[in-house]
Amino acid sequence: MNIRLAVALIGLAISLALPTIAQQTVDSKIEQQIRALTTKFDEAFNRNDAPAVAALFTEDAFYGTPDGSFHGRRAIEKHYARHSFQDHHANNRSTTVDRVIAVGNEVRATGRWSETYQESGGGTVHADGRCSWVFVREGDTWKIRRFTYDLTNRGH
Repeated sequence: MNIRLAVALIGLAISLALPTIAQQTVDSKIEQQIRALTTKFDEAFNRNDAPAVAALFTEDAFYGTPDGSFHGRRAIEKHYARHSFQDHHANNRSTTVDRVIAVGNEVRATGRWSETYQESGGGTVHADGRCSWVFVREGDTWKIRRFTYDLTNRGH
């Protein structure tokens, strides 16, 4: 019985350690490119430019929000155009990247976001939360393959 427990604990320790071993620090040039991409995202968002926002995603991207998920660049563009820009007039988007790591051929990042938008009744709301991305190379360009966020705070 004790041997089985020991083997199970060793197996658990190895399985938890492998993802950490697979993570690599990112070259400073790549980290700058990732941070520049999130800045482009904020700039396109603040112009309410759904096609420019969507162009930063891969064709098969996934976008996960507290309100639902969207698959593919076209669906992501439609969501931003309708939900963020038409319905809520969102702006003042600001993203801060806290951590950037390489995992295989991908670069993953986590950070914080904030923005303001209009409620249906006309009041201005400030919202913020945490976000995460998975970036991949398409030719010479980094693209967003996966973007998810949560809503930590929503207030007037």
